[in-house]
Amino acid sequence: MVKLRTQYVCQQCGRVSVRDMGRCPQCGAWNSMVEEVVVPPSGAGKSSSRPAASVQPQRLSEISADERDRLPPGIGEFARVLGGGVVPGSVVLIGGDPGIGKSTLLLQVALEMAHHAPVLYVSGEESVRQIKMRALRLTSRRGEDKPSFPDDLFLLTETNLELVLQQVEQVKPRLLIVDSIQTLTLPELESSAGSVSQVRECASRLREIAKSSGIAVFLIGHVTKEGAIAGPRVLEHIVDTVLYLEGDRFQSYRLLRSVKNRFGATSEVGVFEMRENGMTEVANPSEAFLAERMVNVPGSAIAVTMEGTRPLLVEVQGLTSPTAFGNPRRTANGVDMNRLLLIVAVLSRRVGIRLGDQDVFANVVGGLMVEEPAADLAIAAAIASSARNAPLKADTVLIGEVGLSGELRSVGQMPARLREAQSLGFKTVIAPKRMRRGEPWPDGIQVIEARSLKQALEQALMPERSD
Repeated sequence: MVKLRTQYVCQQCGRVSVRDMGRCPQCGAWNSMVEEVVVPPSGAGKSSSRPAASVQPQRLSEISADERDRLPPGIGEFARVLGGGVVPGSVVLIGGDPGIGKSTLLLQVALEMAHHAPVLYVSGEESVRQIKMRALRLTSRRGEDKPSFPDDLFLLTETNLELVLQQVEQVKPRLLIVDSIQTLTLPELESSAGSVSQVRECASRLREIAKSSGIAVFLIGHVTKEGAIAGPRVLEHIVDTVLYLEGDRFQSYRLLRSVKNRFGATSEVGVFEMRENGMTEVANPSEAFLAERMVNVPGSAIAVTMEGTRPLLVEVQGLTSPTAFGNPRRTANGVDMNRLLLIVAVLSRRVGIRLGDQDVFANVVGGLMVEEPAADLAIAAAIASSARNAPLKADTVLIGEVGLSGELRSVGQMPARLREAQSLGFKTVIAPKRMRRGEPWPDGIQVIEARSLKQALEQALMPERSD
């Protein structure tokens, strides 16, 4: 008789303990230790079932790695984030908040790719009828009374991974979509669906199938309250690409961000707009983010931020108001709070703007999260504009990092930022003074170089209003 034993596994980091703990000693998560039954493997001590002759080294010169081997997903923004298309044999993990549009986006990808190759869509959360209803809504934008669906798109509702792999052998798809990885289970494991062991083993099994057969696998992953993908951190190391679908639930824009990509640029971003008929590509994100901008209004500045290889123009808003409490408030939306506190301190100490008795608010329009220091100058200018009640010049963008001494520091990829600003009709750019000469600035746009934050504000601010 096989002797069973129990162990406690942290659902956040995967630490194993012989007894229950209220707080995981490795990751610090509370109430994350879950009891699991350990069953000794029946084939313990045996070698791998794969024949040794099937594993042979190959010459590097004989291996094909043509970029044309990528499969077109049919959605330009999605292909951009992946690095140009879907790589056969790759495993892609997509995470995001509930209801953000992960299933909708992948169903659109499945509908497009099924015109060229077989696609198997596996769902452990919805029935095939529910998926069909969503597909009807997505195809209604074509204006067809009876929309036609590709013949090579197959739907399957199953949570047993062994049964799913049997269908993969029969259908032989080029693309396998699993919604979601937390719903899959392996019968030989006693733990419940979504546990560390189930998620790890199911993902490893799918990776083996992808690498051995050349099937591209897309996995949808749940996220925790902190915004990280649920399950062990090893899950992100198993896959080739990790994408996050981000967005404010009160905004219609969605950002598909690459945080890991073995086949393309990291931190690449695709911009979509959520509509009634699904996710629609935003061809010119900068123009969309600035569409509702009011010019010549105090507290509004334009920053140029780089998302991967793409420059984006965003509106940064600042507002100062006399505080009604003893301690003034500092509120940041779309801006790192520590960065905001640093900029407020520099404005107070180095520029002489009194903010000790003012509530300060900073906001990035459109739900975009700006993390790079290149937006420091725009944030500082927006706050100074509101404090002095003086609008910034409407045709001016601001680029630069602010140092603690009040100096402006240069940022990377300036020519690409300037070309994007010029394409949208901006005439002037205020940027840090170049200490080293590199690539020349583009023609047709005036670049005003400033050494300090105080000099930049003198160039950017218009005369103070009396109202």
